[in-house]
Amino acid sequence: MTFAKLLDRVGGMGRFQVINVVLLVFPMVLLACHNLLQNFTAAIPDHRCSVPVNDTCNTNVTESSECKDFLRASIPMDDNKTLQKCHRFVTTQWPFLNSNTTRPQDTETEACPDGWLYDTTVFTSTIVTEWNLVCDFRNLKQLAQSVYMAGVLVGAIVFGGLSDKFGRKALLIWSCLQMAVSGSCAAFAPSFTAYCIFRFLSGMALSGVGLNCVSLSVEWTPMQSRATVSMVTGYSYSIGQFVLAGVAYAIRDWRWLQLAVSFPYLAFFLYGWWFTESARWYATSGKLEQALRELQKVAQINGQKEQGDKLSLEVLTANLPKEAASAKSSFTAVDLVHTPVLRRLTCCLCFVWFSTSFAYYGLAMDLQNFGVSIYLIQVIFGAVDIPAKLIAFFVICYFGRRITQALSLILAGFSIVANIFVSQDMQILRTVFAVLGKGCLAASFNCVFLYTGELYPTVIRQTGMGFGNTMARIGGIVAPLVRMTSEYSPSLPLVIYGAAPIISGIAACFLPETLNVPLPDTIEDVESQNLKQQKADENCKEKVFSIQDGVFLDMRMFTDSRPIRSTGEKDTPDVASSS
Repeated sequence: MTFAKLLDRVGGMGRFQVINVVLLVFPMVLLACHNLLQNFTAAIPDHRCSVPVNDTCNTNVTESSECKDFLRASIPMDDNKTLQKCHRFVTTQWPFLNSNTTRPQDTETEACPDGWLYDTTVFTSTIVTEWNLVCDFRNLKQLAQSVYMAGVLVGAIVFGGLSDKFGRKALLIWSCLQMAVSGSCAAFAPSFTAYCIFRFLSGMALSGVGLNCVSLSVEWTPMQSRATVSMVTGYSYSIGQFVLAGVAYAIRDWRWLQLAVSFPYLAFFLYGWWFTESARWYATSGKLEQALRELQKVAQINGQKEQGDKLSLEVLTANLPKEAASAKSSFTAVDLVHTPVLRRLTCCLCFVWFSTSFAYYGLAMDLQNFGVSIYLIQVIFGAVDIPAKLIAFFVICYFGRRITQALSLILAGFSIVANIFVSQDMQILRTVFAVLGKGCLAASFNCVFLYTGELYPTVIRQTGMGFGNTMARIGGIVAPLVRMTSEYSPSLPLVIYGAAPIISGIAACFLPETLNVPLPDTIEDVESQNLKQQKADENCKEKVFSIQDGVFLDMRMFTDSRPIRSTGEKDTPDVASSS
């Protein structure tokens, strides 16, 4: 009896599993809010230099009629005939009020010594307006996002290994508390440096929440229901994008918005104590008594108390020998490349995780450049996830994980590259391609979380998930930096964003299929499953060749000419040919 059969014995996909998934969904909803939060808290409003002397023209960036003349004489125009954002004249140029006067080439300007004035009609306050992250300081905005992603990366490394050592439940509870505290502190940060530190800690906590929510849901879910549970958790991230758009629309001040998406994790911390630790993890850690207690608890909630009472330590020891043996060994990140099969899995999954996150954040963190309301485009980007993930769900269930992973990545890459050939004036078509690419990448994210959890064994599952998340966060860190290559060629960022998922989609073709395959608990399980799949592939090839040979022989029977008969031989029908 395997652990999967033990899980079926205590109720399968019963009441406990439903409650477990529902409670795990709520923390995951706000993960999207934190990942995409800087689209709103770090938005760059329209701005210009503050002008000296005339205080009435420093009340708002949208000038009144009486101030326009003064501003034309104080701030130079750019190529679009609008006021420049980063410079002003050293001395007021009153002759420019004459429409026939052109600006001399040697007119001296300076870089806004009195600061900037921001348009507050859309955003009341952002970190950009708080700490003047514009003009020469504009790269600090990208730095803040990169620091956050670096925190997510460190969290994936730290919490991935710790949860394999100390359990999923304990690390999930701690991560929720850390998210509530650090996120709330970021809302009251007195300086940009303090803000970055708290965002780094929030990023670490986010990895802990995401990794352990996925593992607790997958490890308590029967094999036949894993795809459905994966779709539900994936949709929770999509719902989070709608929540972010709504909350950001209602709360225009960045500090209150930061607090609104962070403080609810205190409630998740409180009810997180109800969660049931993974019995799989207990078994592979040698804690069979705790595993028995959790299985019996689940059986009672599922209405299978009699079946739970029949379980005992002797039953678990007899039916889970490999799990008990693995408990005597210690596992580290090195075990991800311990065998040839694991090396192949880890290498291919590195490509998949990196490119999915790299291209996803390359699109999702650039909402202000679509030329429409940032709130509307956020809703559109969230809405496209619904059909994308639904289609991915059916493909996962009926055709398998491998084809879903490969197709979603390759289609995303081609959608991004397609915008190279679309004129900048065709904003609607460019938005359509971007939304299509983002939908495919969302489907890829949905698949890779499930796929990675099914490919790695229980003893190193969280380590593997953590390593995959590490590669994803490296992609998230690199993605904003790639946009700087547009200075050399406007199409170069799209080429890079599109090529990465295409290459990783090809790499995904080398991963084994996990459809209707039990979760592996030990490294030996992974190796044995690989051998079984190789034998199945060989048998399939033999059947194909035998069918081809049979068809070839049949064709020979129909196409070969009759044998030449001697003179006088009776011309009778050939029995073999007629049959």
